[in-house]
Amino acid sequence: MTDQVMAAIDGSQFSEGVCDYAAWASQTLAAPLTFLHVVDNHPQIAEVDLSGNIGLGSREHLLEELSQLDEQRAKVAQEQGRLMLKAAKERAIEAGVAEPGTRQRNGTLVETLSELENDIRLLVIGKRGETAHQAADHLGSNLERVVRTLHRPILMVPDGYKTPEQVMIAFDGSKTTRKGVEMIAKSPLFQGIPCHVVIVGGETGDNRSQLDWALKTLRDAGHQAEGAIRAGEVEETLRTYKQEHAIDMLVMGAYGHSRIRHLLVGSTTTAMLRRASVPVLLLR
Repeated sequence: MTDQVMAAIDGSQFSEGVCDYAAWASQTLAAPLTFLHVVDNHPQIAEVDLSGNIGLGSREHLLEELSQLDEQRAKVAQEQGRLMLKAAKERAIEAGVAEPGTRQRNGTLVETLSELENDIRLLVIGKRGETAHQAADHLGSNLERVVRTLHRPILMVPDGYKTPEQVMIAFDGSKTTRKGVEMIAKSPLFQGIPCHVVIVGGETGDNRSQLDWALKTLRDAGHQAEGAIRAGEVEETLRTYKQEHAIDMLVMGAYGHSRIRHLLVGSTTTAMLRRASVPVLLLR
């Protein structure tokens, strides 16, 4: 199966949001939906050298018990995963998705997604996984590694769902963000949803030309679009615009050298993702 929406779920608080946004995206894009659960079977208890404290035979017996315990944990994790996939599938069907699929794999999330990348049109993933720190401004390490590895659009979602009604595109005129505008213009994902194109910078001729191009590209494709050029610090300026216009989804480039497009390298996008209370669509 190719060209599908893939939703990575686990036992975190974000899984319901992942399910609901994935169902929305699947129906909006008219693309198949697959839920993915990855069981990481790395041993939970490291082998401890106790040969200096107890007899060798006792140590071998202890290691055998630890091995059996790891096997039991793996079986429990697989069964928990199957139950989560079943619940996610039922939730998506209730939301109107026809025949959502499920997949369970062993390994790491990043390796698994890398193997499945050619099948993915859009990846939906939570802001943090079940093992991540629960602080509101903490960004899951899995998300960081996934974004660095995958070359597919990634929708990072919060723990609650709200149908997008106002979308903001952080735009800087770069090749990546121009490609993103063209992608959004052609895609049915935001059809009927007002798009706000925001450039953070001075009111220069180049910025005005870039903004006019983005708005024309979106409007020619039938989108309702408006734009703004605002001076200031990037993250604060975008956050202020978001609040003023009740933005409920942000679109931005995942990599690059500009101020807006630094991800987990510069502080701007890191701060945006950490503090995001709305979904963020990251484009490559």
